[in-house]
Amino acid sequence: MAKTSEKIPYKIYLNESEMPKAWYNLRADMKHKPAPLLNPETMQPITLDELSAVFCRELAAQELDDTTPYIEIPSEVLDFYKMYRPAPLVRAYCLEEKLQTPAKIYYKFEGNNTSGSHKLNSAIAQAYYAKKQGLKGVTTETGAGQWGTALSMACAYLGLDCHVYMVKCSYEQKPFRREVMRTYGADVTPSPSETTAVGRKILAEHPGTSGSLGCAISEAVEAATSQEGYRYVLGSVLSQVMLHQSVIGLETKIAMDKYGIKPDVIIGCAGGGSNLGGLIAPFMGEKLRGEADYHFIAVEPASCPSLTRGRFAYDYCDTGKVCPLSKMYTLGSGFIPAANHSGGLRYHGMSSILSHLYDEGLMEARSVEQTRVFQAAQGFARVEGILPAPESSHAIRVAIDEALKCKETGEEKTILFGLTGTGYFDMVAYGKFNDGLMTDYIPSDEELATGFAGLDEIPVNK
Repeated sequence: MAKTSEKIPYKIYLNESEMPKAWYNLRADMKHKPAPLLNPETMQPITLDELSAVFCRELAAQELDDTTPYIEIPSEVLDFYKMYRPAPLVRAYCLEEKLQTPAKIYYKFEGNNTSGSHKLNSAIAQAYYAKKQGLKGVTTETGAGQWGTALSMACAYLGLDCHVYMVKCSYEQKPFRREVMRTYGADVTPSPSETTAVGRKILAEHPGTSGSLGCAISEAVEAATSQEGYRYVLGSVLSQVMLHQSVIGLETKIAMDKYGIKPDVIIGCAGGGSNLGGLIAPFMGEKLRGEADYHFIAVEPASCPSLTRGRFAYDYCDTGKVCPLSKMYTLGSGFIPAANHSGGLRYHGMSSILSHLYDEGLMEARSVEQTRVFQAAQGFARVEGILPAPESSHAIRVAIDEALKCKETGEEKTILFGLTGTGYFDMVAYGKFNDGLMTDYIPSDEELATGFAGLDEIPVNK
């Protein structure tokens, strides 16, 4: 039986009055700021006016702001949040019992909305600023489909057009996710496609490619900049997205402080960095200010290991090289990841904020194979009653590993991880795992070298 004698409840819910009223900008507490975004044409730091040609102006301003610690959440966004927030902080008593570990395990569950993930936190904010600017609609990319689903929901709520370029392998693997987007009124195109010049170029250079987030970003940016009244919005990687997702960490910290809980280890999956950055933000802020210390672990797929095997350099944020350049850990914008089942983690680079923190030794990174990830997902589902998304299951894998270390050493650590979404649209992947057909793919050094070669051609890296 699970341990129920302790005073900490299974689920810790905040009241609406306890919800954060402002987003936290972690960059304000960073002594050394992330390197600036560069204009791809001039290779100089991009200006607000230049960035506003791609993004909504207010979002562009948030992207460039690295000094304002707190930015007020608009009342309209806060009201939308109240439909599904505050999100619960859950004590994984049953998992602890199953593992027979002295560790205390908590997870912040962000899957209690129709999008099935944390992505709605930023989608509604970005759609709100687009609506406020008087735009007709937005374009975007999506990997596994959570971001596209969230944005289609936000756009439907606010009456905006929404065009989604979905990575081709996910488009084919997850037809039901695609149909949810269409139900909310979005147009969904498999990427790379013949509908854009950059898509046609990528298809000519990589015939039969399964696509990547980098490809889909290029197409979405072209579609936005070639239509009057449209702007591009992004679901991860960018600093503005980390800002919006800080609501995750802020809620988590309020809930933990309420019960006197202090995590020793904080774990999140890492693709572009939005959920990990959002979860760790206030805790990392304390670490940077010297107020507390935590052990942060970023978990990425072994098939797309941007932190653990990438290079810290300026790179294009997209395969078509039309977006600004960001200094980040990257495998090269030309790297096309294998078609693994964690579509949301198939990005060649990492948030500039997280890359900078990692480069300064403020957090650890680990890569894990997808069969081990699904073993953890299955075990978690059987004892905790939630079928987790493949992306989130990377964090579950390492949380279990850390709990088992505590079992060996007898340490009573408190472990916190982000459960950012549910896996009910990922049954093709679960089916392959259950049938024993899932395999692990780890790129060779030679394969990675192909992506790195493009980095040496970028002037600022020479």
